[in-house]
Amino acid sequence: MARFVLRRVLQSAVVLVGVTLVVFLLLQLVPGDPVRVALGTRFDPQTYEALRERAGLDQPLPVQYASYLGHALTGDLGVSFRTGQPVSQIVLERLPATLSLAVTAVVFALLVAFPLGIVAAVRSGSAVDHAARVFSQFGVSVPDFWMGIMGILLFAGVLGWLPPSGYVALTDDPGRWATHVALPAVTVGLVTASILTRFIRSSVLEVLSADYVRTAEAKGLRNRVVIMRHVLRNALIPVVTVVAVQLASLLGGIIVIEVLFAWPGIGRLTFDAVQARDYPVLQGAVLLVAALFLLVNLLVDILYARLDPRITVK
Repeated sequence: MARFVLRRVLQSAVVLVGVTLVVFLLLQLVPGDPVRVALGTRFDPQTYEALRERAGLDQPLPVQYASYLGHALTGDLGVSFRTGQPVSQIVLERLPATLSLAVTAVVFALLVAFPLGIVAAVRSGSAVDHAARVFSQFGVSVPDFWMGIMGILLFAGVLGWLPPSGYVALTDDPGRWATHVALPAVTVGLVTASILTRFIRSSVLEVLSADYVRTAEAKGLRNRVVIMRHVLRNALIPVVTVVAVQLASLLGGIIVIEVLFAWPGIGRLTFDAVQARDYPVLQGAVLLVAALFLLVNLLVDILYARLDPRITVK
C-alpha cells in the first residue's frame, strides 16, 4: 500500500506540473494586458513597470514559466495583481467556504439518494420506482441556478426562513452558518442526489440479479439481511466513483451557485479573477482544484481495496 501511494503521489506531481504548463500557455492567448487592467484608474508608467517587473512579465515566456514553477514548488504562487496579497493566502482563505458547501451538499445528496435509490431498485416497477426516476430526470434537466432562484424567492422572500445570500464561517457561529449554507447546499445537493439516485438504483438492480444474492435468498435469509450484507457492499463500488467525482467537482467551486448566493468560495474567486484578469490568482485556484481532484482519486482507489478484498493495489 505504501508503495502504491508513493507511486500515485509521484504521478500526481507530474500531472500538476502539466496542469501549470497548460494553464500558463492558455493565459498567454488571452488578449489584453493584465497589469494594465489591474491598475485601472491608478495607472501611471512607473507603477506599471514596477508591477510588471515584480510579476516577472518583462521576462521571456520560458523564463516566466520556469520561475513560476520553481516558486510553486516552495508554496509561493505569486501575488495578486489587484490586492498585492500572496495568492496562496487568498486561495487558502477561500477553501473553507468551498469545503463546507461541498461536504454539506454531498451529505444531503447521500441522505436523499441512498434510501430512494435502494427502495426504487428493490421495488422495481412500483410507484416509488417511478417517482425516483422522475426525480432523477428532474434534477438533471432543471438548471441549478433556476432552483437557486426559486429557493431564494420561496424560503427567503415569501417565508423569510433563510437568508438569501452571504456567508458565516462554521467556526465563528455554527447556527448562522447552517442558515446560510442551507439554500446553496440544498440547491447543489438536489442535482447531485438526482445523479446518485440513478446510479444507486442501477447498481443495486445489477447486484440483485447476481447468483450469490439468489443463493442467499434461497437459504431463507431475511430480505433486510440480504440487502445489507450481500447487496449494498457490492453495489457500492461504482457508486463510490460517482460520489468521488461529484465531490471533486464541487470542491472545484460551483461558480454559478457561489455567485448567486454571494458565497466566497473557490468558484467565486475564479470568476472574479477571470473578470479582473488576475492571472496569479487564477493559476493558483486552478492548481488547487487539480490537487483536490488528484487527492480524491487517490482516496477512492484506497477505499476500493477496503470495500472489495478482490481489488488489490500494486
